[in-house]
Amino acid sequence: MTDLLQVAVLTPGATTPGVFLGGRGWRRWVVLLATVLLVTVNVPAWAQDTAADETPAATGGAPAAAPADFATLVDSLVDAGYADKDHIAGEIVESGNPRARIVLQALLDGKLYADGNKQVYIVGDAPDDASELPVSDAVSGDAHAPVAADQLDRIGTNNGLRKGLKGLIAQLKLNDPDAGVRQRAVKEMLRDLDESTIAALRARRAHEDNARVLAKIDVGLALGDLESSDVATQLSAANSLYGELDDDVYNRLKPLADAGDGDPRVRAAASKAVKHIEFWREIYDGLQTLFFGLSLGSVLVLSAIGLAITFGVMGVINMAHGELMMLGAYTAYVMQLLMPNHLALSLLLSIPAAFVVSGLMGVAIERGVVRFLYGRPLETLLATFGLSLVLQQLVRSIFSPLNRSVATPEFMSGVWQLNDLFALTWNRLYIVVFALIVFAVLQLVLKRTSLGLKVRAVSMNRAMARAMGVRSQWVDAATFGLGSGIAGIAGVALSQLTNVGPNLGQSYIIDSFMVVVFGGVGNLWGTLISGMSLGVASKLLEPWAGAVMAKIFVLVFLILFIQRRPRGLFPQKGRAAEG
Repeated sequence: MTDLLQVAVLTPGATTPGVFLGGRGWRRWVVLLATVLLVTVNVPAWAQDTAADETPAATGGAPAAAPADFATLVDSLVDAGYADKDHIAGEIVESGNPRARIVLQALLDGKLYADGNKQVYIVGDAPDDASELPVSDAVSGDAHAPVAADQLDRIGTNNGLRKGLKGLIAQLKLNDPDAGVRQRAVKEMLRDLDESTIAALRARRAHEDNARVLAKIDVGLALGDLESSDVATQLSAANSLYGELDDDVYNRLKPLADAGDGDPRVRAAASKAVKHIEFWREIYDGLQTLFFGLSLGSVLVLSAIGLAITFGVMGVINMAHGELMMLGAYTAYVMQLLMPNHLALSLLLSIPAAFVVSGLMGVAIERGVVRFLYGRPLETLLATFGLSLVLQQLVRSIFSPLNRSVATPEFMSGVWQLNDLFALTWNRLYIVVFALIVFAVLQLVLKRTSLGLKVRAVSMNRAMARAMGVRSQWVDAATFGLGSGIAGIAGVALSQLTNVGPNLGQSYIIDSFMVVVFGGVGNLWGTLISGMSLGVASKLLEPWAGAVMAKIFVLVFLILFIQRRPRGLFPQKGRAAEG
């Protein structure tokens, strides 16, 4: 219609309403009328065009899809393939939802499940044979009533997806307020550097204010620069990595140092950094071996120190000493059952409890059996060996023959990371300190208390002690109970290193006798030094000869040593010397 009006106005001789106006004014009226009609006809079109410009389809394409929300992304994990899950996980990170890290961590840990209605849950910890599982909503985090295990299906992962999830979770951790979490996140990202992780590190570096995290980020960026095609960039990165001890740095620099092609300056810089790492690896490997030897020695000292008291004072070879350690370990297990929500407190309370339980059992053994067999070592050995079998069977009847696990409290879990190559496990470090504390307390008891004075008097000269009014029978029972109680404390320490079972004590009874004989019967300082020495020697020999051959070499050494010094490193005086 607009075109027709334009033709009517511009074409001479056309018949229009203006012809009746006469003269030249008719043309102005025709133009005015045509303009009004044009505006009237085109206003709706202009409005439609303006509205169209405000939509994603203004260019003529299909409307763009709005980004999926967090709940939709989580629900889509149920039926997605592994490749699609990897893509969805990336979108979950980009969503910025505060629960993104929790959901991805649950997926990585195999704790993300879905029911028949495609409802996604995060499953909490539960026994393997549990019929119902504690669950919470994956999207909101709200707790739900337990769901039957057979109604849930795990949302699966494969190796490639798990690798990608670790990288995504590390990127999310980069923004954690805890600097330690950020530092561990950067270290995790170093294991799988790519364009996205390097970009994330660069973005984080602009906002990072912690020196340690910044140093780790710089390492990651330098490792990324090693892949550059520019020789100057590679050389600068290799030089900046000199002095770093991280395994990821070594693994990236080693192929570069061994490469036959490439710039010789880059190879030389990489080789220099690699040799520096290898040198410190040897140093810290030796320190690590020494630490493990001291921790093993601490266990040997704890297991042998009680035996040194009973053997030194009474001359009794107690073959049930290992089972007294076992009772202490089971005491720690029972205390944990009684206080499942207070692991640290249960462990601390199990120390005096184990001392009492094993100590009372020791007094019962001495009063019921051993006191009738003084001066008859062979009969004493056979009788205590029989008692050890009885105690083992008693434990099997009460707790079953299966091994039991004593959980480690949080303060004893994990490692103390001193640097990239050297770390100390907290449980072993605490046991070393604990052994020294027990040794110091026992020394104070023997040196500063009336019981200690009587024990030392009886051990040196039993007849003279009796003449001075010391009740030697009471001292024998108290000494046996003290040594047995310390064995129970050793069992508590062992429960943090190994599983608790009926045969726990059998693994340490021979080693305990070796420590006592090597250090000198009845000498506590000899027991401490010999226990630590044998522990370190065993750990030093194991990498070279293996665990079994290491024990054989230690035993051969002890045999040869006893041939030269029958009374050990620090021979006991008095009654022991007279024997």
